[in-house]
Amino acid sequence: MPPTTAFFTRKQGELVPAPHARSPWSPDMLHGRLLGGLAARALEERYAEPGMHFARLTVDLFRNSPLLPVTVETALVRDGRRIRVADAVLSTDQGPIGRVTAVLLRQGEQPEGEQSIVTPAWDERPPEHEPVTADGWQPPFDLWRVTEWGEPGPGRVWMRETYPLVDDEPVTPVVRAALAADFASPLANVGTSGLGFINADYTLTLARLPEGELIGVEATGHLSASGVATGQVTMHDTAGPFGFCLVTAVANPVTRISR
Repeated sequence: MPPTTAFFTRKQGELVPAPHARSPWSPDMLHGRLLGGLAARALEERYAEPGMHFARLTVDLFRNSPLLPVTVETALVRDGRRIRVADAVLSTDQGPIGRVTAVLLRQGEQPEGEQSIVTPAWDERPPEHEPVTADGWQPPFDLWRVTEWGEPGPGRVWMRETYPLVDDEPVTPVVRAALAADFASPLANVGTSGLGFINADYTLTLARLPEGELIGVEATGHLSASGVATGQVTMHDTAGPFGFCLVTAVANPVTRISR
């Protein structure tokens, strides 16, 4: 498959998925990470402007979808002097499959003084070797595993997109962050027996947009009980941390993450 093959192609108002848009959970299921990317793309195209920063993106994944054409409809919820809120609904001919809310905040002067708590930059250098490969489902992005899956302590990876999302459009920083944020669930929720949870939603918060193509994800918390989990990660680029992601997930038959 040529590296320029996009996940989706525009056709008669719909976004038609390519075969590599499939999920690791099932070969005929659309990968949920792409829904956040498609919504971020549509919301950015419609509502972004200089000085209005994408500060939060909440992605609700309330229905698994086969590899069917997707439509994205957006709506402005609130447009104030310092805050703008917009929604996106993603659908196939089977009905809605996801809903996304974006909060954009007006940028201004940084307050004086130092913060009492500051998230430190991690100590992982950018990868210098080839990304991992695996049998079975191969991640449709470059993945460098810094820590072993399921080992005690914070899980860490570097990621890099290798395909355009739609046609030959460049992947913008907002879309890049939205795509990477979905990996918060497998990284925070993996256990010694594999990945036993599938995420229902994720909320990405951004102090700034990521710089460059590499995004690092570091798991910083997990809690679960009675088949329900919540996890959190810190998002990094080569300049330092730029945001957080919080996920909720429900128990699902265990799958082994690609090695």
